[in-house]
Amino acid sequence: MQHDDVIWSIVNGSFCSFKTRTKNQKFCRNEYNLTGVCNRSSCPLANSQYATVKEEKGICYLYMKTIERAAFPNRLWEKVKLSRNYEKALQQIDKHLIYCPRFLKHKCKQRFTKITQYLIRIRKLTLKRQKKIVPLGRKVERREKRREDKALIAAQLDTNIEKELLERLKQGTYGDIYNFPQHAFDRALQEEEVSSEDEEKEATGDAASGERDVEHQESSDEEIEYVAENEMEESDISDLEELGHLANDSSDEESSEEETKAKGKGKSLKRKKSSIEIEYEHDIETPAQLKH
Repeated sequence: MQHDDVIWSIVNGSFCSFKTRTKNQKFCRNEYNLTGVCNRSSCPLANSQYATVKEEKGICYLYMKTIERAAFPNRLWEKVKLSRNYEKALQQIDKHLIYCPRFLKHKCKQRFTKITQYLIRIRKLTLKRQKKIVPLGRKVERREKRREDKALIAAQLDTNIEKELLERLKQGTYGDIYNFPQHAFDRALQEEEVSSEDEEKEATGDAASGERDVEHQESSDEEIEYVAENEMEESDISDLEELGHLANDSSDEESSEEETKAKGKGKSLKRKKSSIEIEYEHDIETPAQLKH
């Protein structure tokens, strides 16, 4: 049979594995302790009728202990899930702790309030964007850098060895003594063909661009200048007068040619008109027609 006073006298006076001492106060590390303080009313071991509130994965549960289940440690605590609604959860606490002391009811409600508040803060922080702090290991960074440098040197060495072997294979240094992989030789030939094709394309492109530049330069050489009348020299004016005389002479010649053509057409018309012959026919009435 459980005696609460005997258990408390042993726990308080001699030894308790859950007790921690400071300079001014004693605390309890038991997971079912309601307040976290080591005293007679808050000790879960020295109270046969006890209750507390715990949070598991964001859900609050009410744990209750009664003296009737003291003989069965695996069924000592009764677990009740509390509603997410704050008012309904408080009603559940009042309903299940109706025969418990007023101190237990008040402390359970207070603990449930604190748990709901920090759950709300957790939800807000998870929804809010935050900077993630990642630790940097200096030793790991230096080690990875050394490995990268070694790998780069090894890769360059391998490529140089491969190029040298392919050059010797092309020159026929080894002959038929060694069996080299044929696919490496074929790959090198394909790379050379691709590089030669690229060079030809670049050369043709340079030639075409050079021709376009020359044409553009020739077209840009033809410049048009505008000069004022006062800036013109006498030689330029004389040249313009000569051009005007030449234009007048050419116009006179054209007019004379047109006149000669017109005269020739008139003569031909006259000649044609003189060669026209007109014939007239007269009807003579006979005496018989006159009688009628």
